[in-house]
Amino acid sequence: MDMPRSSGILLHPSSLPGSEGIGTLGKQAFRFIDWLESAGQTLWQILPLGPTGYGNSPYASFSTFAGNPLLIDTETLVREGLLEQSEIRPAEKSAPASADEPVQSDEAAHTDRIDFGSLVKEKIPLLQKAAERFLDSLAQNNPAKADSRRADSYAEFKKKHKFWLDDYALFMSIKELYDKKAQEEKLDGRLWNNYWPRSLALREEDGLAQWKRRNKKSIEIQKAVQFFFFEQWMRLKAYANAKGISIIGDIPIFVALDSADVWAHKNLFQLNARALPKAVAGVPPDYFSETGQLWGNPLYDWKAMKKDDYAWWVQRIRHSLTLVDYVRIDHFRGFEAYWAVPFGEKTAVNGTWLAGPRSAFFSAIEKKLGKVNLIAEDLGVITDGVRSLLNEFGFPGMKVLQFAFDANEAGRAGCTNPFLPHMYDKHCIVYTGTHDNDTTQGWLNRASEHERAFVSGYLSRAVPGVQLKDEQLCSALISAAFFSVAAFAVIPMQDLFALGSEARMNMPSTSGETNWAWRMNADFFDGEKARYLKHLSRLSGRNVKEKRN
Repeated sequence: MDMPRSSGILLHPSSLPGSEGIGTLGKQAFRFIDWLESAGQTLWQILPLGPTGYGNSPYASFSTFAGNPLLIDTETLVREGLLEQSEIRPAEKSAPASADEPVQSDEAAHTDRIDFGSLVKEKIPLLQKAAERFLDSLAQNNPAKADSRRADSYAEFKKKHKFWLDDYALFMSIKELYDKKAQEEKLDGRLWNNYWPRSLALREEDGLAQWKRRNKKSIEIQKAVQFFFFEQWMRLKAYANAKGISIIGDIPIFVALDSADVWAHKNLFQLNARALPKAVAGVPPDYFSETGQLWGNPLYDWKAMKKDDYAWWVQRIRHSLTLVDYVRIDHFRGFEAYWAVPFGEKTAVNGTWLAGPRSAFFSAIEKKLGKVNLIAEDLGVITDGVRSLLNEFGFPGMKVLQFAFDANEAGRAGCTNPFLPHMYDKHCIVYTGTHDNDTTQGWLNRASEHERAFVSGYLSRAVPGVQLKDEQLCSALISAAFFSVAAFAVIPMQDLFALGSEARMNMPSTSGETNWAWRMNADFFDGEKARYLKHLSRLSGRNVKEKRN
């Protein structure tokens, strides 16, 4: 896997500024790419792009293949004649020509946090209206509005993505009706396997055929909305790649029970005859949690998957690598062994370790796809077996600086923490923190005086008389990441601006309105910060484009 010495920013598209209540794939996303280029950065890392489900988490999606409709830019749909300006939120004013110019977006319309509940109620019907108009324009009985090139593009999209799109559109059309029905009956949270009619839940041929006949329009609307997403995303990716910026994507190892993936491929998961999980995913008790983490995802039936050489996973990785340039796989250690908790348990305490597919899985992937740009999320307790798997296939792992400065550990064993920069080899990615960490400034604010002194002493190289001030530590940690030997250095946008815990993206094992809701302000496209990053990249040998000229 080619990893030229590079650096970049971690920022999910939902966190971009704008007037739609959520970041979109519109003008502010293109402006962000321009800002990255002006800052000399060549990496943009994002979270999973799928439609968000329970708790608004991108790691609990209704499909591992589909795109999140909430990220679709409605301004673009207005320009395409599919929506009226009066139907959407106030339009943003023209973006500045450069990152140094003052912000001109409609700040009154920008919100600092995403209100997912209101957003879904407002935006999904709007997107469906646009999809209906789009389909009407393609109809044979309306040739005056038909755009043959657009019709060809839509037909090609459906053909190319048929392997997942048909099941997804069918699933969502059924889900939309029965979610509404469950809500009216005050049965919120019911899923396909415990609420839908048996014929639909178990995909009986007659039941599905009848649904398709009666709901052709709603099924096709789901496909058209996905067409909008993929058109906009691929346009943005092409723009980024043309400017020398590679995108690091993300997929969780497990998928959500409430997903088209499980509903359409029940034979690939550990489910009983009623489509209930036999066991669910999690992690055992550890230093951070006495009861472990109970994720609740259904577990794969790896024996069933092996029968067709992991074809579903091959499709998943191939598909992901059309959307991004590198794919980070969350909870990589689950391929070596995974923690299985009996279904119905309230905590993860009573689980057991079961063997994963190990080398056979990645050998099958390489046989079908060749060497692939996979990044392993190898955080947590990593065994020799996991290390062996990483080494065998050459996947880079992750280093998180916030995990490096345990003062008690340093006192016991010296500075041998594997997350300290002097312990790295170059085949890895270093972060100040990830989406699951507090912001680095928030972490520093909570750290003890002893811990902050350890950070300061390490980063000042223990030079006598030199003591970094508290307000210097966040930027010093960014510098430490850039100057480390790690091939990639990626910094969350929040850390670049030294934002506190109020800007944290996610608190693991919790749900609530604050998770996944943070958004940057438009004035974060700051010329001074861009110049700082460009200078830091040049000094640390990470300005790839300049080295190649």
